[in-house]
Amino acid sequence: MEENPVSTHLHITDIGYYPKAKFHFIERSEPISQYVFIYCYEGKGWYQLNGKRYTVNANEYFILPAGIPHSYGSADDSPWTIYWIHFKGKLAPYFSAQCSHPIEIKPGIHSRINNRIDMFEEILHTLGMGYSHENLLYTCSIFYHYLGTLRYLQQYRGAVQQDSNSTDIIIETIHYMKENIERKLTLQEIAKHTGYSISRFSSLFSQRTGYSPLTYFNMLKIQQACYLLDFTNIKINQVCYKIGIDDPYYFSRLFNKIMGMPPKEYKKLKKG
Repeated sequence: MEENPVSTHLHITDIGYYPKAKFHFIERSEPISQYVFIYCYEGKGWYQLNGKRYTVNANEYFILPAGIPHSYGSADDSPWTIYWIHFKGKLAPYFSAQCSHPIEIKPGIHSRINNRIDMFEEILHTLGMGYSHENLLYTCSIFYHYLGTLRYLQQYRGAVQQDSNSTDIIIETIHYMKENIERKLTLQEIAKHTGYSISRFSSLFSQRTGYSPLTYFNMLKIQQACYLLDFTNIKINQVCYKIGIDDPYYFSRLFNKIMGMPPKEYKKLKKG
């Protein structure tokens, strides 16, 4: 990977996803040669670098430089859910510059958080199919784009033409729900995002969609669960965590209520 012209500039050495990583703690007193990227999707954590301790909140990422001792871990009161990648290459210092402090990626009407997560999942899925030369080089190509979406955030958000009705409060709310599909959102949080009172927002949303906001949010979650069951190898008992539901039994009941069958039966169905 270090010698190939495609991968020598940037390549992944380790990658993973930790949901609700309770008691997660890493301390490296002996420096490693890789850069460490961590994106906190939900919950909280911390890291220590060069004698300074940083707090990491949801929707923030940071990159630890290679060759420097560090430590990091999950918060006790609200364990983080993280996407993490170790990487190397001649361009690694460039993409890591000015990222040693937490950087926020706030969900909004123009954010594309789900697209970025899909990229991460594609890398993970490709590597899960084997470490062939072609698979490794393909993941390098995706990883270039992945880091580019972070370094050039405004360009990434502006690259997709927005619908003329994108300022519509209901469209914006549904987009906000999709961007937070792995989280638990309260009605108060959703209403606050729109700037309306809970009663006014709930009335507007129900009139337009025919559903209450939280019912609609649950439908989006189950829609995402169906996608994961159809197109990924994630185990059924792990799917619930990917849509922000901690209780597998509640997930199964909700899935059955909306889809008319349990997740196991749905996964067995032939699609297409």
